[in-house]
Amino acid sequence: MSAEQVSGLCEQLVKAVTVIMDPASTQRYRLEALKFCEEFKEKCPICVPCGLKLAEKTQTAIVRHFGLQILEHVVKYRWNNMPRLEKVYLKNNVMGLISSGTQSILEEESHIKDVLSRIVVEMIKREWPQHWPDMLKELDTLSKQGETQTELVMFILLRLAEDVVTFQTLPTQRRRDIQQTLTQNMEKIFSFLLTALQQNVSKYRCMKTDLAQEPKAQANCRVGIAALNTLAGYIDWVALSHITADNCKLLEMLCLLLNEPELQVGAAECLLIAVSRKGKLEDRKPLMVLFGDVAMHCILSAAQTADGEGLVEKHYVFLKRLCQVLCALGSQLCALLGSDCDVETPANFGKYLESFLAFTTHPSQFLRSSTQITWGALFRHEVLSHDPLLLAVVPKYLRASMTNLVKVGFPSKADSPSCEYSRFDFDSDEDFNAFFNSFRAQQGEVMRMACRLDPLTGFQMAGEWLKYQLTAPLDTGPMNSKTGEGLCSIFSPSFVQWDAMTFFSESVISQMFRTMDKDEIPVNDGIDLLQLVLNFETKDPLILSCVLTNVSALFPFVTYRPEYLPQVLSKLFASVTFEVVEESKAPRTRAVKNVRRHACSSIIKMCRDYPQFVLPNFEMLYNHVKQLLSNELLLTQMEKCALMEALVLISNQFKDYERQKAFLEELMAPVAGLWLSPEMQRVLSDPEAFISYVGADNKIADPVLEDPSGLNRSRISFCVYTILGVVKRARWPAATEEAKAGGFFLGYLPSGTPMYRNPCTEQVLKLFDNLLALIRTHNNLYTPEMVARLGDTFAKALDMLEVEKNAILGLPQPLLELYDSPVYKTVLERMQGFFCTLYDNCFHILGNAGPSMQQDFYTVEGLASQLLSSAFNNLNNIPDYRLRPMLRVFVKPLVLSCPSEYYETLVCPMLGPLFTYLHMRLSQKWQVINQRSMLCEDDAADDNPESQEMLEEQLVRLLTREVMDLATVCCVSKKGVEQNTTAAVDGDDDEAMATEVTPPANAELTELGKCLMKQEVLPGNLLPDAVSWFFTSVLKGLQVHGQHDGCMAALVHLAFQIYEALRPRYGELKTVMEQIPDIQLDSLEQFDSKLLNPTLQKVADKRRKDHFKRLISGCIGKPIGEQFRKEVHIRNLPSLFKKVKPSLETDVLENEDGEGFNVLFEP
Repeated sequence: MSAEQVSGLCEQLVKAVTVIMDPASTQRYRLEALKFCEEFKEKCPICVPCGLKLAEKTQTAIVRHFGLQILEHVVKYRWNNMPRLEKVYLKNNVMGLISSGTQSILEEESHIKDVLSRIVVEMIKREWPQHWPDMLKELDTLSKQGETQTELVMFILLRLAEDVVTFQTLPTQRRRDIQQTLTQNMEKIFSFLLTALQQNVSKYRCMKTDLAQEPKAQANCRVGIAALNTLAGYIDWVALSHITADNCKLLEMLCLLLNEPELQVGAAECLLIAVSRKGKLEDRKPLMVLFGDVAMHCILSAAQTADGEGLVEKHYVFLKRLCQVLCALGSQLCALLGSDCDVETPANFGKYLESFLAFTTHPSQFLRSSTQITWGALFRHEVLSHDPLLLAVVPKYLRASMTNLVKVGFPSKADSPSCEYSRFDFDSDEDFNAFFNSFRAQQGEVMRMACRLDPLTGFQMAGEWLKYQLTAPLDTGPMNSKTGEGLCSIFSPSFVQWDAMTFFSESVISQMFRTMDKDEIPVNDGIDLLQLVLNFETKDPLILSCVLTNVSALFPFVTYRPEYLPQVLSKLFASVTFEVVEESKAPRTRAVKNVRRHACSSIIKMCRDYPQFVLPNFEMLYNHVKQLLSNELLLTQMEKCALMEALVLISNQFKDYERQKAFLEELMAPVAGLWLSPEMQRVLSDPEAFISYVGADNKIADPVLEDPSGLNRSRISFCVYTILGVVKRARWPAATEEAKAGGFFLGYLPSGTPMYRNPCTEQVLKLFDNLLALIRTHNNLYTPEMVARLGDTFAKALDMLEVEKNAILGLPQPLLELYDSPVYKTVLERMQGFFCTLYDNCFHILGNAGPSMQQDFYTVEGLASQLLSSAFNNLNNIPDYRLRPMLRVFVKPLVLSCPSEYYETLVCPMLGPLFTYLHMRLSQKWQVINQRSMLCEDDAADDNPESQEMLEEQLVRLLTREVMDLATVCCVSKKGVEQNTTAAVDGDDDEAMATEVTPPANAELTELGKCLMKQEVLPGNLLPDAVSWFFTSVLKGLQVHGQHDGCMAALVHLAFQIYEALRPRYGELKTVMEQIPDIQLDSLEQFDSKLLNPTLQKVADKRRKDHFKRLISGCIGKPIGEQFRKEVHIRNLPSLFKKVKPSLETDVLENEDGEGFNVLFEP
């Protein structure tokens, strides 16, 4: 290799790199240059001299970076095959580059520093400590040359800790060797880091005010920042003793640096990591030094200075860190106090609480929210919750909450100091809204805990605030509501205050009733407040909604003074028919609908929670409802049914079967008359007649105002809503004695379960045939012939509502629209809403029928075949978004509530065909999705836009999860564990699946599972085909999902369990294993022989599992980024002695023969 050769090649490489980085280069030139550079790195034997030449200081930064990249490539991919002398030559030259081959600390590019430190770390990972015992000494010597070298040494130490401890990017034995050696030398490393930090900070402080010395000061500051960053990489995992050594010198230094603007963020970061450490309580005790005078003073003065300089991003980031430090300190205090560690409440606890409260009252909503979890921990703590200092802060905390509950700070507005902080923290108003809602819920929890300690104060504050709002003039602000002139929108100052006050009073009053003794409750004050609220009149729907919530919150006081109940009922009933403009023809806005619905649900809630109490007023309530129902157009169908539900709830208190049955018969007479009429029977049984009756075959000229069939639809809705309400609410008395006395009790099932009869059974079963006919008809609407019959206006009537689509895609709803727009803008949307609600409600009735009517429902003649021919009719054409609710609200509740006596006659005949069908359907859907991701067809892009594809794919995911959840409910019982379903998790699949690696040991097959398995099993044994299919499916799952760690762990565990349990009886499993790509057959034989030979001593579970995982590694899928990645191979070095641990800095280890290792890098 001659110098000319190296120079010639380097010239070509410089040209190639210039072409690659030049924006004006053509695509072809750039690719050729790239190919040349890559081939050079892979194949050229003189990479090292070329890389070193290109890395010289005289070259441009881009060329130098490329030269260093070549050297990094050599170390990563060629090291194992390099001769010893070449390794030594490379190592010495790289150390030379650190010593004198870079620009000064302030001039050198950060990416050059980064790649240079990476090269050294790659060599350390391959050779230290065994072959390079003096590495730490060499780094120490380099650091003595000056700031430039010290900073690079810091980078090396940090990168080493990250690779070895944080990311663990090297083989286990090498990782262990390096980590053990780091641990042995940690005292030296920490001493080096602290000394460097101390020296450079003191130099920086001396010189920073002298302009002539500024570059020198900046260099020292850079080293200080690098030392803090490196410390942050170690503090997380080293023994706590290093952090608290020398009287907590490190923590003291970090606290003092909090007041140094250039270094404060790094110092706060280190402090936060230190204070957040877990571990033995005894070891954490020294951290309490941070409650001392010096530390507290530093933290508080730093916070005041940072906050006093206005909103600057850097200072704001620092404030967030400080807030986290105080939170972590609180957590440590809660952990240590009251334990066996002999820790007392710190003398500065009061000062701590004051400073913590300052963060809770800061204008930034994000900072306020950050403090809540710690407040909760303090208020809950068994020792601190009795501390006079904490009790004195409770009223202050509650006062702060009164401000914090007010929803201000939208990034797009400027009506509060919070707004400018929100612009740093949130991308949009929707983001802020989602954050604020969860922050408010969290505050509610913490306020309730605070009120446990001081219930009366909270109640008094709520009372003051409520009185103030009742007398304050209405301020609608600049934005008027679309509901009407002079009314509030959700951003109006008055509504925002009412909303916050209502949440506050609800939280504190409910907690007061839970905490205080009955005799201590301030009944007179509560009743006074209730009277003020009942007498308050408003025409503003948003404010009225808050008023209704306050009525509900204060209602428990009425249980002490029953004479106020009629007034409460009058207030609620008046709101049920609320209109902004009486007799208006315009559609109601969401705000008005919400008030009416709110009033209905308040009545239901009252009847549900205090039925005994409302019972004496039953007649009055019934007459109210009858009056409202007599006018068909006064209420919506949902409102009518809500009021009927309230009556049914009270009728449960009759505790007399015959009386309640007679009442339900009377209540449902109008429904029965309508539902069983010959015309309705014809409409419900014939899809064509049904479409015509509801008006879906019309073409409508004015789709906003004209809706000739609206009344017909509302009649069907009324019937279905009423049946659902009665089935859901009518029940027998909970106490067996009362049930027997009232004529509800029928005896016992063979299993010993008591049998009751529901007074609604006779009425509901009378209407049941027509309900099934409606479900069958509704399913048949999706046949192509019926879809073709929909009128032009209603071609999309069976599609999803926009709201449903947005919910599935996770798109936020625009804020104002939620309250201000009319509920359904066009007749098409009304039609879509009708079909969607009707479908859901029909299945809700079927899902509730079992728990409600029990044996009377399960023994309906031919029920299984009736359900198969109605609910499961025409499933091929039913879209995924309709199939999901059917499984969730009908099939799953039926399975959960059905007694085992009816498995054979009802559940199995239904589930067998259903699971077979769902498996086939989902397999096809996933096949399409997988093919679509492989092929990107340009021509199909127009008629099936991306958002539609995303929607379809997300629906398939959700439906699959629903089916898996159903299968789990059917087959797996977790003894003593609550049924844990994933149906509620509508997030990303991978996270949801990564939750559980090993199923709980107490999971077993349910009775229903055994019943379903009968067809798959010969007497006592699974069919061989079923076993092979089962095992193959798991391996296929690994092929697809193995790229996600959580899924891989769960599937490998499952495959291992299947193989271990079933291989001794099914030789077919070995055949499946032999087909795995790249499987080592001799290793498989070895695994099998150990498994099949019971006399051999069993290897540890983990080792067997690891062996199995290596066997099946050929079918574990990799993420696309890993598939074509070049493998890095790091060889293990001779293992370090476990018994003797000589200092590796001085001694050269000896191997078993007594000869020294070939020390590669001699000092």
